[in-house]
Amino acid sequence: MLENIINTVNDALYGYILIIALVLGGLYFTVRSRFAQFRLLGAQLRAVSEKPKDGKGVSSFQALMVSTASRVGTGNIIGVSTAICLGGFGSVFWMWVIALVGAASAFVESTLAQIYKKKGKDGCYGGPAYYIEAALKCKPLAIIFVVCLILTYGVGFNMLASYNLQSTFSGYSFYNTKITPWIIGGVIALIVGFCLMGGGKRIIKVTSLLVPVMGIAYVLIALVIVVLNITALPSIFSRIFTEAFDFAAIFGGFSGSCIIYGVKRGLFSNEAGVGSAPNASASAEVSHPVQQGLVQMLSVFIDTILICSATAFMCMASGVEPTAELSGAPFIQAALSTTLGTFGPIFITVAMVLFAFTTLIGNLYYVEQGFAYLLGRVPSKMFLRVIYVIASLLIFVGAGLSADLLWGVSDIMMGAMTLINIPVIVILGKYAMRALHDYDRQRKKRKIPVFYAKNIGLPHKTDYWNE
Repeated sequence: MLENIINTVNDALYGYILIIALVLGGLYFTVRSRFAQFRLLGAQLRAVSEKPKDGKGVSSFQALMVSTASRVGTGNIIGVSTAICLGGFGSVFWMWVIALVGAASAFVESTLAQIYKKKGKDGCYGGPAYYIEAALKCKPLAIIFVVCLILTYGVGFNMLASYNLQSTFSGYSFYNTKITPWIIGGVIALIVGFCLMGGGKRIIKVTSLLVPVMGIAYVLIALVIVVLNITALPSIFSRIFTEAFDFAAIFGGFSGSCIIYGVKRGLFSNEAGVGSAPNASASAEVSHPVQQGLVQMLSVFIDTILICSATAFMCMASGVEPTAELSGAPFIQAALSTTLGTFGPIFITVAMVLFAFTTLIGNLYYVEQGFAYLLGRVPSKMFLRVIYVIASLLIFVGAGLSADLLWGVSDIMMGAMTLINIPVIVILGKYAMRALHDYDRQRKKRKIPVFYAKNIGLPHKTDYWNE
């Protein structure tokens, strides 16, 4: 009964409301910014290399890594596989659309987070809650958003990441559906708990180094598989576009169509417009807010256009036909086994372990930020330890629950955040556009862009950007 209720809510959310909000919001910002996600691609790459003036604050690259750690995870592998199995090849096209259009929304929300960021003892911080409170003067809405964020990342996404991770072991002979998920969930919970309590700094450091390497290796393996099956590419692209625009099939069963699955899994993967990445963006020390907005646009491209596409083409080029029964880990494991033999499933398992681990840690960074806002201060060590214990228990429980239930809960929570954040950034977007104009003006004069709030006529008090 619970799953039926969740499915009904999801059908309403993703059937019309979120698609309209995301696409119209993204198109609006794309036009207003004069297609900044394409026009300023070079500037996006340069912005990543900017370092804090004092050499002590969080750099653009470090903020990018925090947001990417949360973005690049189980959704890039299991989520894409699920979308193809349930929505067909056409869902890949709609994932691309959400990324390309949504990148403009990601730019605006992260630029706003920089403009309204706050000063703290250990540097700067901020996010949607802070620009909602500072610019809209609506603290109740900010509190609702933060509660949704905590539930989304501390509960929904982490339980789902745990399930997705353990599901990659389902293809091995030792896997027992009644016992193995709980054992793997327990191991994950213990390791994450150990790291969160401060004892796993070395594990986190090693994993942070390995994940970019694994990301590159993942894309390279995908390229190898595509090259080995290069003759299949014309038919793959033909099928992607044919199914993406098969409106008779789409509107015949809209709730299970390629559009719905493409939007759901694309949004779950890149989080553009959701309001999560701005929490990481606000922590960066930059000379102009637009620079961090550009960095977050790049993060969306890395996540969806690069890594999600890598998964999609690995699966589609293998020749394994997607079915509802193969949805999730089984499909991608079968696809890799066909091309790479026994190495394929092992590679996917290793990739999932690394991606899922950094996702779990990255998600809890957002949870900490959320509680800091609700409490009005940095949470005490004792408070955080209680949160970490609860988070670890949820990770354990998530490993053994139903995939449909966890996907449904996560989609609803993420949708609630998006429905708050998109209207807010539409209202406040004019300040991000003014900041972009200021940035473009200085670049045309061959100056290093430096930002002052007075230059865009910002009517709100800020902790930064004042002479």
